[in-house]
Amino acid sequence: MPVTERTYERVALEDPEGQWELHCGQLREKPGMTAAHNQLGVDLAFAVMQQLDRGEYTVRIDSARAKRGDETYYIPDVFVVPTRLVLPQLGVTDRLEIYDEPLPFIAEIWSPSTGGYDVDAKVPEYMKRGDSEIWRLHPYERTVTAWRRQADGSYTESVYSGGKVRLHAPSEVTVDLDALFAPVT
Repeated sequence: MPVTERTYERVALEDPEGQWELHCGQLREKPGMTAAHNQLGVDLAFAVMQQLDRGEYTVRIDSARAKRGDETYYIPDVFVVPTRLVLPQLGVTDRLEIYDEPLPFIAEIWSPSTGGYDVDAKVPEYMKRGDSEIWRLHPYERTVTAWRRQADGSYTESVYSGGKVRLHAPSEVTVDLDALFAPVT
């Protein structure tokens, strides 16, 4: 039996350390991640955040939800959200931070426990949401697969293994993949 939106939000609020997602009406706990995964998420968020106009955008790391319909809520590893969507939620203490409007940028980082799920389940849902740019970063292969929404609603796919990549949206952001994938020293 599918879990209702109301039940999902209650479960997630009552167990905030559980990192609960809802996929097609089924509860799914997002597993813990490795240091490599977590560091890549922080480094990506920092690289993006320092280039954004904070009056226009902010960044979330493994915390808020991207929603599609009543049966799908995901916690992206990193995403950019327009500040205008954040402001109404500030100071609200009894609701999850949820975004159902298309987002400019969402990134998922490959891990052994979620690698297939992210590409097979999450990426298609992000596309159905209409998110502008979706990245899947692979910390061990040191690659980025980027899906970018086109004017007709379709997506193009590109794979990068280094260099500087300008985001589709917000377009003022460029990510240096060589620096991002460089070992922490």
